Amino acid sequence: MINQDIIDASNDDFKTDLHTDYESLGARLDRRGISIDAIKQKVAGYGVAVPSWGVGTGGTRFARFPGAGEPRGIFDKLDDCGVIHRLTGATPSVSLHVPWDKAAPADLLSKAEEVGLSFDAMNSNTFQDQAGQAYSYKFGSLSHTDAATRAQAVEHNLECIALGDKIGSKALTIWVGDGSNFPGQVNFTRQFERYLDAAAQVYAGLPADWRLFTEHKMYEPAFYSTVVQDWGTNLMIAQRLGDQAFCLVDLGHHAPNVNIEMIVARLVHAQKLGGFHFNDSKYGDDDLDTGSIDPYRLFLVFNELVAAEGVAGFDPMHMLDQSHNVTDPIESLMSSAIEVQRAYVQALLVNRTELEGAQDANDALTAQAALKTAFRTDVEPILAMARFEKGCAIDPIAAYRAAGYRTKIASERPAVAAGSSGIV
Repeated sequence: MINQDIIDASNDDFKTDLHTDYESLGARLDRRGISIDAIKQKVAGYGVAVPSWGVGTGGTRFARFPGAGEPRGIFDKLDDCGVIHRLTGATPSVSLHVPWDKAAPADLLSKAEEVGLSFDAMNSNTFQDQAGQAYSYKFGSLSHTDAATRAQAVEHNLECIALGDKIGSKALTIWVGDGSNFPGQVNFTRQFERYLDAAAQVYAGLPADWRLFTEHKMYEPAFYSTVVQDWGTNLMIAQRLGDQAFCLVDLGHHAPNVNIEMIVARLVHAQKLGGFHFNDSKYGDDDLDTGSIDPYRLFLVFNELVAAEGVAGFDPMHMLDQSHNVTDPIESLMSSAIEVQRAYVQALLVNRTELEGAQDANDALTAQAALKTAFRTDVEPILAMARFEKGCAIDPIAAYRAAGYRTKIASERPAVAAGSSGIV
């Protein structure tokens, strides 16, 4: 972990300017009738989960170029995730992926306590074949034509629930790569019915205080059709399964230029918005760092979330889901967690009275201006002050580099050979 003396030394370089900038921003917000301290308190209490798999170097279908100090397993991953939260104070929980992260529950809990983390949603894996499994998922999992293959996929999801229940998780996320690659390859209706039947079996195994999140994706690895291809199908699934079933929105799982913020509003209205996987994209499911391509879209999503605060039953879970091919994954995840917080704070600054008045009056330019005023506000002093007051780093990446954490773990963890493709 990162020594507090290193964080304090790093903060000494920034804290004088931070106090000046915070006071200046506070005065400007006060003229808009906004308490900077109230906003700071809200963001200090906000957290986004990190994916265990995100701390390893990702890859494309063509190649993977591992970095120094690659995690060897879940306990190394938890060390890295703990560093992210130690420096940012923004990532209090980690989301596990089974079977990649399978371990004894007592050992997982002990390590999580050591690094100051809790466990977020569990993630099942029926999009890859694992060593020793009886049936292949080459032609699908929960929607496979073969009943035994579907039963294997159901059992795996129930196993994820059982492990998660022992470590304090309260949700299961299901994403399947099921679909087809050629016209005529599958019967769309029968395939969907098989999925619904298998998902209902998983749903029946949920503890009473758990939620099930189903995740839609337009394409990949099935390129002609996908079983859960969009939010409408996802909503059908959640409504069919029951009150504990919700839709998960991954920002990269839509066609380019799709209005994701409107999808968020529709799912809020249906009371079926379960959570998010945050990332960014230029072309498709690129899994780029959150806010690196289109920070305004991220802000517009949070504008809908802030507008929905206080709605009965509204409690979405937030998680990063990224692939880091050319950066230090820890640095990317820290940066992305801060970008999510930034979008949240900007959305909190929207003058809702002005916005709603302009909407009711059909005054499009004034409505847009209300959003742009909030988005253009430099809220970095709020984010940095919230971190500083928690004992975290004013500039997390500067403190991380000063600590030499990557060099240290590179000397302890064996180098990983390059050449393999695919995800971590």
